[in-house]
Amino acid sequence: MKRMTTTLRAMINEPGLIVAPGAYDCLTAKIIQEEGFKALYMTGGGTAVTHVGRPDLGFITLSEMAANARAIASTVNIPVIADADTGFGGALNAYRTVQEYERSGVAGLHIEDQILPKQCGHLAGKQVVPIPEMVHKIYGALEGRTDDDFVIIARTDALAVTGVDDTLKRCVAYAEAGVDALFVEAITSREEILRVQKEVDIPLMYNFGEHGKSPLFTHKELEELSYKLVIYPGSLMFSMCKLAQRVLRELKAKGTTEDLISDMYSPKEFYETMDSQHFQDLDNKWKEEADKIFGGKKKG
Repeated sequence: MKRMTTTLRAMINEPGLIVAPGAYDCLTAKIIQEEGFKALYMTGGGTAVTHVGRPDLGFITLSEMAANARAIASTVNIPVIADADTGFGGALNAYRTVQEYERSGVAGLHIEDQILPKQCGHLAGKQVVPIPEMVHKIYGALEGRTDDDFVIIARTDALAVTGVDDTLKRCVAYAEAGVDALFVEAITSREEILRVQKEVDIPLMYNFGEHGKSPLFTHKELEELSYKLVIYPGSLMFSMCKLAQRVLRELKAKGTTEDLISDMYSPKEFYETMDSQHFQDLDNKWKEEADKIFGGKKKG
């Protein structure tokens, strides 16, 4: 079976935009795959909120993030690009982070240059580490890689903190350090994008946030701007929150959810999404094989 790292690496090297909707658990990951997407993104903010019940402010640990990455990667057959926050510390921590994420089965990750504790990239009040400190961390991440196809993306949050000129210096430094792609968080205009592209010749990743600072470019527009990857970290999570709220308010007000049934999965759709029949067929096959040996009799 082809490794997902090799698949993602090939996708990056081929023409076309890689579209990766955001999953925060196994169910959302399966839905993304079922809808025909060829890659997905494990959101760090979504993982923090749904797995430890805390906002995206640096609460979640490496082990907790890697556990969710492992669960998601084992559920789907498409490459998973995962948020790795700041690498959970310094260069040695980034080294271990890459190894843990590799073992989890994801195809790549991104590490950012915020200080600890970090926070959501579209919120005010962020701070970034000096460029040499981030390059030091990148070297650790690259050295931690045991699979040459594992994709390492450097994210910079400097644009909203230190401005365009410093962001461009960071892009050049991170690209020269050897990362596979760059992710400029909270970019606000075509002009800023074009300035980045003039400085570096490396694949770029775009963060599509429905309520964020960046323009809501279409896939066609992103391809015209020479982006290679686009992620949608909050699209499913925020939509599901809104629908859950709607269902609960309907239930509270009317004492029934009957009018919303058309907006819900049926049990059949739900279990089909999670491959229920496949696993039942496997269990039945194993039972038949055991019965052939033992004649269908239980052995004490």
